[in-house]
Amino acid sequence: MFKKFIAGAGIALVALFAAPAAAQAVYAPEEDVIVSGEAQPGETLAVTFDEVFTPGEQVSAQVSGNGQPTIAIFKAATDSVTKAAGADGTVVFDVTLPTDASGTYSVTATGLESGIIAAADITVVAADSGSGAGDDSGDGLAVTGGTALTAIWIAAGALGLGVVLLLVRTLRRNANA
Repeated sequence: MFKKFIAGAGIALVALFAAPAAAQAVYAPEEDVIVSGEAQPGETLAVTFDEVFTPGEQVSAQVSGNGQPTIAIFKAATDSVTKAAGADGTVVFDVTLPTDASGTYSVTATGLESGIIAAADITVVAADSGSGAGDDSGDGLAVTGGTALTAIWIAAGALGLGVVLLLVRTLRRNANA
């Protein structure tokens, strides 16, 4: 018994100190990341990482999302580019959204020397986000899902089924005895 306790304590101790390296990464505060421009399909946005990185450091940025967002001069489903930070540690990346952009796009910048990671999420609502069919009475929230009455009927049915199964089991047990 004592051996199992010692083995378990040893495993717990190893697990405590064997934290993944990603947990040790340094992340920039959200307020240091600024997205300038309108997040509309086909538009170019400036994503500024303000005084986040070491001055002059090479910073790699990746952009990903639906369609083909571009950063700098490349064009691919997931795009990346490397650029030097300014004298104050600021770096700006221009992100061009595709003409059919919708959803969320992520821009992640990583300092190649400092290991600092900064991220920005850009949410685009498609220009042709349309009108859905439904009741537009303006009475507040839309009616979705079931009602309480439906839940009560389902619960009553399950309870009734349980009673019937118990009754059948009792009758079979008495018949066999």
